[in-house]
Amino acid sequence: MREEVVFEPKYAGVDTRLLEGDLVNFHVAMTGARDESDVHAYAECAAAQYALIRGFGFARHVRTTTDNQGDLWSGDAVYTISAALPRGLKTIDAEVIVANCEDNGIPTV
Repeated sequence: MREEVVFEPKYAGVDTRLLEGDLVNFHVAMTGARDESDVHAYAECAAAQYALIRGFGFARHVRTTTDNQGDLWSGDAVYTISAALPRGLKTIDAEVIVANCEDNGIPTV
């Protein structure tokens, strides 16, 4: 019998930096992540909300790196934001993602 892991994340904030043009960098930190996918989700939520705040409807994931030091997880993610659906495979509809983040209790910017 496999023991179920309780997921109790604590989100420690987002640092957002506009790099150039439509390229935005998000540094996120959290504890209680199950693995790097939770850190990726947190960064995606931040990117989606940031796009909406700036009047854009879409974002495209460029890259995310994660690090784990004990219980502290951090992520360094880069997204492009745009008004129209960008080219590429890793695009997100900001409104859909923000709603999903709210449903799952993941904070946005």
